[in-house]
Amino acid sequence: MMTTKRRKTLQYTAAYSILGIVSLMVIIPVLWMLSTAVKNDQEIFTVPPKWIPDQLTFEAFSRIWTDYPFAQYFFNSFIVVTTATFISLIFSCLAGYGASRFNFRGKGAFLTFLLVTQMFPSIMLLIPFYKIIQSLGLVNTYLGLILTYISFTIPFCSWMMMGYFQGIPKELDEAAAIDGCSRFRIFWQIIFPLSVPGVAATAIYSFIVGWNEYMFALVLTQSETMKTVPVGIGQLIGQYKIMWNDMMAASLVATIPLLLFFMFFQKYLISGLTAGSVKS
Repeated sequence: MMTTKRRKTLQYTAAYSILGIVSLMVIIPVLWMLSTAVKNDQEIFTVPPKWIPDQLTFEAFSRIWTDYPFAQYFFNSFIVVTTATFISLIFSCLAGYGASRFNFRGKGAFLTFLLVTQMFPSIMLLIPFYKIIQSLGLVNTYLGLILTYISFTIPFCSWMMMGYFQGIPKELDEAAAIDGCSRFRIFWQIIFPLSVPGVAATAIYSFIVGWNEYMFALVLTQSETMKTVPVGIGQLIGQYKIMWNDMMAASLVATIPLLLFFMFFQKYLISGLTAGSVKS
């Protein structure tokens, strides 16, 4: 009969084997991107393909800044995404706090509506969004993209913040109210500082959604000076030729802001996403 120690050893071995396989499935495409980015124009079409090129070259990383307006693309993405993230945080924090602290008529319908908005495929909303943005005269503008992005992120961000606020005891609000604090002062000076992990997780989610968004940015921008990073990368697919090394180099550079967010705010992301999952 298998001993308990041996059974645990087999369980750990199986668990780590599965994690190792999944990790390889995730990291192999990234390594292939890096391998392609440091190849010259001839080696990227070598058959059979090589993981390590005969001669490393960083020309693709240089070309994305000199031959293409990627500096402008990065600037556009940074302005649009950071602004949309900031606005989403404001509204989602207020909505989440209100939903976690107040009982009002239509609360259930309101929360259901927030979830229902996440059920529709984004392609279904493309034409309505374009018609609305066009009627407002905001096509090919920062404001048009910002309004579109916050409409995607606010519903789910509100749910995230509501779950976090529900984990903060209401007794804190009541004690502050007895001391004469207004509702806004209670939120800003007492509850909000305690919700920093949730705010960080919400900000990371909103930033990632906006930074990776391609379809709406493609439709709502027209000039080269307004296009975002995902649209710029997509343009490297030409009619007769695909610049694979340039595309992989641009894709790797585009992941740097996301990696920095995860490196510095990973603990906040985990604690924020799990907040409210266990009710005490």
